[in-house]
Amino acid sequence: MKTLYITGEERGEHSLPKLNYAYDALEPHISSLIMEIHHTKHHQAYINNLIAATKKLKEAEAANDIASINNLLPAIQFNGGGHLNHTIFWSNMGPGGGGKPTGAIAKAIDSDFGSFDKFKEQFSAASVGVKGSGWGWLGVCPRSHKLRIATCQNQDPVQLGADYVKAFFNVINWDNVNSRYEKAQKEQ
Repeated sequence: MKTLYITGEERGEHSLPKLNYAYDALEPHISSLIMEIHHTKHHQAYINNLIAATKKLKEAEAANDIASINNLLPAIQFNGGGHLNHTIFWSNMGPGGGGKPTGAIAKAIDSDFGSFDKFKEQFSAASVGVKGSGWGWLGVCPRSHKLRIATCQNQDPVQLGADYVKAFFNVINWDNVNSRYEKAQKEQ
């Protein structure tokens, strides 16, 4: 199983991660109001719902109630995914971010996408192309060991679209992304 390079949590001990920056630190690209609402309301709601669902799951497991266990799995997947996605999201941004990546991730982007500008175009198009709410991801394919862009639906009730994706490129913490990439490469 591949390791996700975030601060881990034991089952049932989910909590809102502290940000390494103030809510207004990403302005003018992302407003402090959006950051605060996204962090304290949306992300916290995923955690609250995940805690409630895992509590019910423990009760269902203790009662050997297979039907309840199966019925709880979608809520755990949705809210757990929302919590995990947001936890990674916060650490992948930072004040003074943006610009072009450096290090191993920069070389991999150039190799796998042709250039940073081509990557940016493809990532933006994929992210904006998600119908409704969702996420755009840059990840490493475990088979080819190449960088790939992926999208997924849901886990985010905020509809911000193309302007938000464009602004995100101004706050990406490329050092954090590079560190995750290098760890993933060592594990393969």
